[in-house]
Amino acid sequence: MIFSIGEILIDFIAKEEGSLKKVSTFEKHAGGAPANVTVGLVRLKTPAALISKVGADPFGEFLVEQLEKEGVNIDYIRFDKEKHTGVVFVQLIGAKPEFILYDGVAYFNLKIDDIDFSFLEKASLLHFGSVLFAREPSRSTVFEVIKRAKGKIPISYDVNIRLDLWRGREEDMIKDIEKALSFADIVKIGDGELEFLENHGVDLESFNFKLMAVTKGERGSEIIHGEIKTEVPSYRVEPVDTTGAGDAFMAALLSALWHIDKLEHLELNEEELLRVGRFANLVAALSTLRRGAWSVPRAEELKEYKEAREVLIRTELRP
Repeated sequence: MIFSIGEILIDFIAKEEGSLKKVSTFEKHAGGAPANVTVGLVRLKTPAALISKVGADPFGEFLVEQLEKEGVNIDYIRFDKEKHTGVVFVQLIGAKPEFILYDGVAYFNLKIDDIDFSFLEKASLLHFGSVLFAREPSRSTVFEVIKRAKGKIPISYDVNIRLDLWRGREEDMIKDIEKALSFADIVKIGDGELEFLENHGVDLESFNFKLMAVTKGERGSEIIHGEIKTEVPSYRVEPVDTTGAGDAFMAALLSALWHIDKLEHLELNEEELLRVGRFANLVAALSTLRRGAWSVPRAEELKEYKEAREVLIRTELRP
C-alpha cells in the first residue's frame, strides 16, 4: 500500500474566468496535492492511504466521506476540534489556475501524536510534498515521519512550491526543500520549480535520487534514472482545468512503478522508463479534461490506450 502524508482541503473553483473580485459563482471540490495523488492511485488500481488532518466540521466530514467513497484507506486521518478544514479559492485564467490559500487550518496542526507509525509495516512507499513545511507543528511532524521511514521503505517527494505560504521566508523554504530532497528516492519537479531552485543555488545533481521526473507541461516530461535520461512527449488535448494535472502525473508515475513491480528496487531499463513516462503523461493529459483536482480517469476508462494496457498489468487491462 502506498501512503501519502499531507494536506487535504476544499477547492472552491471559480466557474467564470477572471479575478476573484469579479467571480460570483464557485464549485466545491475536494483537493490538496497528497490527497489528489492518493485518490489517483486508487483509481488506477493501486492500494493507497492518506495521513492527514481535517477540521471537526462539515467540510472535514465531506472530505473523509469522499475519500472513503473512492476506496482510500482513511484509518490515518484525524479530526481537529481546534482548527477548521483547509479551504482554497482557485481562480481560473484560461485553464491555468491561481491559488489563494488560507492559514491556521487543520492540516498545519498535524502533530506527532496524530501519527500511527504502524503504517510503516504496511507501506510499500511513502509520498509527501512541501506544503506542510510552511508551518508548525506540521513541519516537524512530516520531517520526523520521513526520517523514520528512510531506509525502511522508498520515499517519493513532489517539490510543489507554493510561494504564497512563504512570504518573506524564501530562504527557510529552500533549506527545507533541500532537507526533504536528501530523504527522497523519487522526485517530481516542474521545470519552472527546477529553474527556481537552480537560480537559488540548489544543485539537484548533488542528490542521490533513484528516479527524478521533470514535468514540462505541453512539452511533456523528462525521466532521469541513473545515467538514463528519457524525454517523453506530451499528449495533445484541449484542457478544461489543469488544477490537478501535476498530481495526476505523480499518481500515474507511482502507480506504474507499483504495477510493474519496480517500487522496491527502482531498477529500470530505458524501455521500462519510457513506458512509465508515457503512462504518466497520458493520465496527466486526460485529467485536464475534467474540472476539479480529483480528475484522474479510472483504470476501466483507459482500456483503449496501449500506454495503459502495457502498464496496468495487475488489473484486467493486462494485454
